[in-house]
Amino acid sequence: MSKNKVPKDILKEIEKLREEIEYHNYRYYVLNKPVISDEKYDELYKRLEKLEKQYPETITSSSPTQRVGGEPVEEFPSVTHDPPMLSLDNTYDLDELLEFENKALRRLGDVSSLEWVIEQKIDGVAVSLVYENGVFTQGSTRGDGVHGDDITGNLKTIKSIPLTIIKEKKNYPFLEVRGEVYMPNDSFLALNKEKEEKGETLFANPRNATAGTLKNLKPSIVAKRNLDIFIHSYGSIPKFIKTHRNALDFLKDIGFKVISLHEVRKRIKDSVPLIEEWKEKRHKLDYLIDGLVFKVNNLIIKEKLGATSKAPRWAVAYKYPAEKAKTKLEKIEISIGRTGIATPVAILEPVFISGTTVSRASLFNMDEIERKDIRVGDKVLVEKGGEIIPHVVKVVKEERSGHEKKFKFPQKCPICGEKLIKPEDEVYFRCINIKCGAQIKGRILHYGSRDGMDIEGLGDVLVSQLVDKKIVSDYADLYSLDKSEITSLERMGDKSADNLLSAIEESKNRSFNRLIYSLGIPFVGTYTAKLLDDNFSSIEELMRKNKEELTSIEGIGDKTAASIVAFFDNESNLEVIRKLTKAGVSMEHKKKKKSHSPFKGKKFVLTGALKEYTRDEAKRIVEDLGGRVTSGVSEKTDFVVAGNNPGSKYNKAKDLGIKILDEEEFIKIINENI
Repeated sequence: MSKNKVPKDILKEIEKLREEIEYHNYRYYVLNKPVISDEKYDELYKRLEKLEKQYPETITSSSPTQRVGGEPVEEFPSVTHDPPMLSLDNTYDLDELLEFENKALRRLGDVSSLEWVIEQKIDGVAVSLVYENGVFTQGSTRGDGVHGDDITGNLKTIKSIPLTIIKEKKNYPFLEVRGEVYMPNDSFLALNKEKEEKGETLFANPRNATAGTLKNLKPSIVAKRNLDIFIHSYGSIPKFIKTHRNALDFLKDIGFKVISLHEVRKRIKDSVPLIEEWKEKRHKLDYLIDGLVFKVNNLIIKEKLGATSKAPRWAVAYKYPAEKAKTKLEKIEISIGRTGIATPVAILEPVFISGTTVSRASLFNMDEIERKDIRVGDKVLVEKGGEIIPHVVKVVKEERSGHEKKFKFPQKCPICGEKLIKPEDEVYFRCINIKCGAQIKGRILHYGSRDGMDIEGLGDVLVSQLVDKKIVSDYADLYSLDKSEITSLERMGDKSADNLLSAIEESKNRSFNRLIYSLGIPFVGTYTAKLLDDNFSSIEELMRKNKEELTSIEGIGDKTAASIVAFFDNESNLEVIRKLTKAGVSMEHKKKKKSHSPFKGKKFVLTGALKEYTRDEAKRIVEDLGGRVTSGVSEKTDFVVAGNNPGSKYNKAKDLGIKILDEEEFIKIINENI
């Protein structure tokens, strides 16, 4: 159906829904003053989704439904900044700050109209946003100041960035604004906790996490990271704007989330009380600032002052030094994460630093303890990483008394008493007991996840209640739940209980590879689970294999093999597997794959929107038929499955001469092989 044939009333409703949703995004994410309930917002959004699905030709890049891109980005094209995005000179010294102003005064001669706008210096990543005729068309990183990376898809996931300017768009056909993308403190802590539990390297600070997130090739992952932005400047602004303060007020008025502090002072010396005030107030914010920025207010004067090749002469940053404190490390405890990782934690003599009292600090792993030669009883310097995470910077060795004790990592889990293991080439010790009290909730959620046994309705709140009320002690207990136990929980009525029980019952017949993944064996992800599925017919057979037999399978290394063997050597884990078997969970192939499947051993790339399947469903089907789905097209790709609006992957596949299947051909092959 062409766009011209879409009923006029539908087109009108779609346009109205988009405007309403963008307005409510502005109220919620920019002003923090919502005027409708979450339920009403969801209703508007779902209605728009439904209409766009019914009339896909109406979908535009600026629609609110397109904020989370499904397509991974092959690479980030380069963008040229005009004018350049210069970095600021900065100083930690008040005298140097005042001298910066004196230089400006000497260049100008006439000082009567010089004044400064003071802003928070957000510790984030600088970006440029371009709007043409009121529509967000391009977003990019600063890069080297002249050339940056086009990250439009990732920036669209940030809900405080308007996709369309909310009013008067006819007055400015072209507008470029600049700002700082940041990760709120709570989101940063949650992300690092998740990475720690997975055994992954932690982000050093929120800025590091923000930069890493913006360069992620999958916008769908970026969307989960809860990034935000403050707009603080512009590359192109309407000519009627005469001062920087006016510009910020104007940008706020048309829908942008503008830097919250932008006060005007006649002279920098007048700002000293403000500098001292924010040195303490910054610790109460939900985002990091590492100083204050001083910008010339009058835009004509700004133009006169100009810039060097590296930095403007009309702006400077005053930065606060990182705060450190000396205290005593009284003991080291072991914390067990939701996935079994054992993390050493320093218990400190309480010390006040960066606005809070610190009494605990992560020591990350045993390698870190040995590298810094940290001992119980040491005097240590503590700093907040990125002003958030306390960590031990170094030991004050000159103050050692000789009574300090080296730390020896315990052999047993402090929660369940099971043996801790340290996989080959790993820095972390782990508890691999499924029934460990510290891991129960995380393991149940993993078991019921979409890539696992796909138990719909089994979310965080419900799992927490089931565990806290001691109704379940491991994921096998899900199969012995009865309706009365479920309805006794908060927000669980008869219908919800019936739906959950039905989903649990359906999960008994999931594919063998999904069962393997669901068990939560360290280092066994969906791909490794598929390899094990291809080579073994049952859990019983897999359990009997030794490390050498496992590493003979291409794609399974020493670390993964050792982890699998250790998992099945644990009696508590075997007990849970026996309970699953007794409950009727399928522990083997329901049927062998057809040996002549054209998908077997082939690499697929999915691109564009499929009508019959979601991306996850198509991926699962390919894997069940012996294939593997990858994110990028290369010479090693065997097939590209192209749906609607396939994008650059389709063109790359054509250039490389790779076989392209449309959805009809894809479905035909599937039907012939299942």
